[in-house]
Amino acid sequence: MTRATDIVLTAIAPAVWGTTYIVTTEALPPDLPLTLAALRALPAGLILLALTRSLPGKDWIGRTFLLGALNFSIFWTLLFVAAYRLPGGVAATLGAMQPLMVIGLAFGLLGTPIRSAAVGAALTGLAGVGLLVLGPEAQLDGIGVLAGIGGAASMAAGVVLSRKWQPDVPPLAFAGWQLTAGGLILLPVALIAEPSLPPLTLPNLAGLIWLGPFGAAFTYWLWFRGIARLEPGSVSMLGTLSPVTAVVIGWLWLGETLSTLQALGAIIVLASVMAGQRIQRPAQAARPVSDARPSVERPGATGTVSMPSQKPVNSAAT
Repeated sequence: MTRATDIVLTAIAPAVWGTTYIVTTEALPPDLPLTLAALRALPAGLILLALTRSLPGKDWIGRTFLLGALNFSIFWTLLFVAAYRLPGGVAATLGAMQPLMVIGLAFGLLGTPIRSAAVGAALTGLAGVGLLVLGPEAQLDGIGVLAGIGGAASMAAGVVLSRKWQPDVPPLAFAGWQLTAGGLILLPVALIAEPSLPPLTLPNLAGLIWLGPFGAAFTYWLWFRGIARLEPGSVSMLGTLSPVTAVVIGWLWLGETLSTLQALGAIIVLASVMAGQRIQRPAQAARPVSDARPSVERPGATGTVSMPSQKPVNSAAT
């Protein structure tokens, strides 16, 4: 499978995540962020565990819960806090800082070189998201800003560590492990901190199905598959497609106004994503795959050993 195909498949995930805002506001019960996050993660994870019949071994339980917390529990909680305390545009712009954080973390944890062009593409994408979603009414709230930055940092760490720690199982199983762990962390917190879930209507159930089995199980399988095959910087740049999807859906479905500046911001984001994929392409991609495989950590019989990651023979991605 070619690198371009891997990029397109991975991009489906943030594009679908861009529908979260409209589904949450139009189809789900209000003011239950932790409960809804748990209902999104845990059932999706259990479905994937049932399909793959794969459970993490003892040496993977700690890593799985850490990754589940970073990618789901902490990230989704801080995301909701930011969304409640900040205008949507400010929250989305803070989230768009994630590619810059991934570049720094990938350098520190994976030894990935920092390329000035990649930093430039990430900054351009951040500016594009700002034009796309920020308005003159945007106001800052200290706790909301910290939550937005913390959420971006949590997801960035999850992306890089998911690349560093690659279990010898398919991405579908790896996604199931993390979703289940994230849901198990969220569930008791939701039961303590939030009121009981009201009786669910048909639109509520449809929204949960969209955000759970499809918007979590399917999309995070694609996301972790992309993390295993692509560079962390390439994957994180694709995340900026989420606010583009959200704005376009708001324009098409809710009749919201799309200004000239917003249209320009969307174009800039798309251009920065395309540039980021070219810039992050590894120099060794043209070499035989056997020479281009990076080392990732896999648990061995007596501990963690460094082994080449297993990739399809025709893949040019790292």
